[in-house]
Amino acid sequence: MSSPFNSALLVLGDGTFFQGKSFGFRGTAFGEVVFNTGMTGYQEVLTDPSYFGQLVTFTYPELGNTGVNSHDQEAKDPYVRGVIVRQVSSQPSSWRSEQSLQHWLHQNRMVGICGVDTRALVKHLRESGSMNGVISSEEVFSPQQLLERLREIPSMEGLNLADEVSTEFPYNWSSTCTESFDKRLSKCQGAPYKVVAIDFGIKKSILERLVAHGCDVKVIPSSSDISKVLSYKPDGVFLSNGPGDPSAVKGGISLVKDLINQTNLPMFGICLGHQILGLAIGGRTFKLDYGHRGLNHPCGTSGHLEITSQNHGFALDSESLPEGTVEVTHLNLNDRTVAGLAFCDRPIFGLQYHPEASPGPHDADHYFAYFVALMAERR
Repeated sequence: MSSPFNSALLVLGDGTFFQGKSFGFRGTAFGEVVFNTGMTGYQEVLTDPSYFGQLVTFTYPELGNTGVNSHDQEAKDPYVRGVIVRQVSSQPSSWRSEQSLQHWLHQNRMVGICGVDTRALVKHLRESGSMNGVISSEEVFSPQQLLERLREIPSMEGLNLADEVSTEFPYNWSSTCTESFDKRLSKCQGAPYKVVAIDFGIKKSILERLVAHGCDVKVIPSSSDISKVLSYKPDGVFLSNGPGDPSAVKGGISLVKDLINQTNLPMFGICLGHQILGLAIGGRTFKLDYGHRGLNHPCGTSGHLEITSQNHGFALDSESLPEGTVEVTHLNLNDRTVAGLAFCDRPIFGLQYHPEASPGPHDADHYFAYFVALMAERR
């Protein structure tokens, strides 16, 4: 395992660089540098497929103090490309801990850098916007050499990463399923409401919340077509979270457009799934300067407020959504971007934020019950 005292570099796409110390796996990792403002939930963040292709900066000053355990995984393996922190704890203190963060990162070949002035880094990203970067603990590279290599890395805009993290094979999910992490078909018995979940990068906690609200979930690849969806005779369709540029997920947009035009099935989209709903009816998305990633984003309307967990770098353009087809039901109250929508004459709705609360507040869990109620009305 690498020593936490080896030197490391973080180089940003504009030439800014930070010196620090290596922890986790020694190597070089490229990705979009973003920041998460949550005070808890670092393991859930590191294993969330929505962070695929990114180097995540944690604004909380110390990481690793509760270690790592198998229960808090959102996927079998971590999806973050690299980790940027101020300080890392080598001695976790939690009865749930199974190993240290340092050991777990090394085991999963994930590159980390600590000792970085994360306040200065986040201030720079807020002023200049999220940008590509590289972490390297290989001393053979200078900042200039890393910058030259970094210029060959494509921007997040235009990247279809959802298809890269989606399951290859359909599988069932219930509260007793464990085989799904291995992406094998399970033999778990179902619950009353049959839900087909389109996997654009789905989190385990979302599946658990659907099951807790009475759903028998069949997870299928993002490359599926409408005939595959309908072959399972679902009561409803769920559109999952996921990474990358939503406008680049052409197959998913086409599938949802077909479902809207050819069926009257209840549909529920979260994060990327919410954006795909908007794109399927002719809306547009745009890239946010530095995204929304944290656990205390206020969302709602004039009469209702929810504190929400968020993780997205793109948003729907409210002006592009066709009037009379959908209604914007929620706004992010920090910047007034679209945080929720509902179709005017169909049982379809989406949320930009994460009601499964893993990590985060539980204010929005009732939307899973609302999705089930829409399915119940059509039985």
